[in-house]
Order: sequence, then C-alpha cells, then structure tokens
Amino acid sequence: MKQELAALLAILFAAGRAVRLDELARGLGKGPGEIVGLVNELEVELSDGAFGVALERVAGGVRLVIHPNHAELVRRALKPRPPRLSKAALEVLAIVAYHQPITKAAIDAARGRDSGAVLEGLLERGLIAAEGKHPRRYRTTPRFLELFGLESLDELPPPPGGEPPAMRD
Repeated sequence: MKQELAALLAILFAAGRAVRLDELARGLGKGPGEIVGLVNELEVELSDGAFGVALERVAGGVRLVIHPNHAELVRRALKPRPPRLSKAALEVLAIVAYHQPITKAAIDAARGRDSGAVLEGLLERGLIAAEGKHPRRYRTTPRFLELFGLESLDELPPPPGGEPPAMRD
C-alpha cells in the first residue's frame, strides 16, 4: 500500500468518525482533487474485505466501518449495542428530517403532543440543531447523517405513503 494511502487510513482509523475532505486535505497537505483520488483509491483497496474494514461516505466526509464480510464475526465477538432512541425521539427526528427547518409548534401539531423534552434530548445527543430565537427552527446535523449512515439528506428513504405532507409553521 502506498504511503499516502497508509497515511489516509491512519487518519480515518484514529478519527473514529467521519472526516471531511477538507480536513484530510489539510492533514495530508494535498489539494481537493488529490484527496478525492486518494479516497477513491483507498475505497477500492478496502472493497474486497481483506483488511476487515470498508470506507463509507457519510455526512459530507468519509469514515471506516466494518466490512460487511466481517460484520457477523464482530457482532459475535463484541456484542455492540447501537444507540437507543425512543419511539418518540424517532418520530420527532423523522419530522425534523423531512420538514427542516421546522418549529417546535409545527412538530407538536404533527405529533398532537408536546415535543419539548424530546427536542432537548435530541439536541443533547447532537442529532438536531436549533437556529434562530423566536421561533427556533430545528434541523438535523452531520451527526444525524453519520448515525444513520447517510451521505446527505437526499438519501433519506421516501416516507411511508410517498411524499411527506406539507406542514405549516
């Protein structure tokens, strides 16, 4: 493996999170085009599972994940627990994801109940962010994309029944 690929792999391994391409460019002293080429090359190198990891593009960056060929073995050995989200948290997160930016009043109207505590929990976990003051508007964060393995919101599956209904603030 080339030294540049080894350095890229080391950065991604050490980060333990999605790393933006501009961060990689800065760290490796390369231009954006060179970084894209290195990332693509590393993705090909890891694609067969020989190293046990794969490259995943999420949240506008890249990260290392367990290669699907080794996922069951890792599960058996480590018994990892995915982060738990309550039904209410998933419901609010879906509303925010499909209708962002959205106010608490619109979320409450869609759910038929107060969402204040759920919103605070999602803010603490870094899955949503609030902007503005009166009214505050909520939107998802790059952490949301990482948790759900999405490169962008365009990858959200269509909601059951097709397009999400229009909501008014």
